[in-house]
Amino acid sequence: MTSSPLLSLLLLPFAKATIFTLINNCHHTIWPAAVPGGGRELAPGERWSLARSPSACNGRFWARTNCSFDGEGKGRCLAGDCNGALSCDGDGSPPATLVEYSLYQYGNNDFYDVSLVDGFNVPVEIRPTTADCMAARCTADVAGECPAELKTAGGCMSACQVYKTNQYCCEYGSCGPTKYSRLFKKLCPDAYSYAEDDATSTFTCKSGGDYIITFCPS
Repeated sequence: MTSSPLLSLLLLPFAKATIFTLINNCHHTIWPAAVPGGGRELAPGERWSLARSPSACNGRFWARTNCSFDGEGKGRCLAGDCNGALSCDGDGSPPATLVEYSLYQYGNNDFYDVSLVDGFNVPVEIRPTTADCMAARCTADVAGECPAELKTAGGCMSACQVYKTNQYCCEYGSCGPTKYSRLFKKLCPDAYSYAEDDATSTFTCKSGGDYIITFCPS
């Protein structure tokens, strides 16, 4: 028998909304995107807090750069663009350094990661506020170390986006690391370097805590 969403929530008597606080520590303005959650402009030093319901859910955050929007929230970003809208409701255009999460999963655990599967544009860290839970981060100058064939305006593309083959995209069967994913892993050991890089890239924390996401962490 499958349980209803209400019953699932009742089985978590201490569940509370999870707060994600996004901080712009960069020296330039960014336009963070949240799916779900929309998007907004963040000047250097500004922060944006979003609440997620105390139930199983998942989503992602990323920073958009070099954006221009009109009064109706329509425009474009050089990296991470979200269908030309300030308030996102879908995936962004690469390159974009992703923060991904799944809350209140099996065993009352959260799972979170930093991913370079959609490329890299801005360094980022996700840090749980719960004691004894580890931060995941990518702070290296990936754009500066990017191979010439992956370089693009605004950052570094993934090999999947450039070559579009299963060797790099892992769309079916199994696949292993490549020279490109090994380079990304060397630069950012915490981050997903390709789609099946789970063993060293998925972080876990007991559900119920909050998270701080810092773009351009120190």
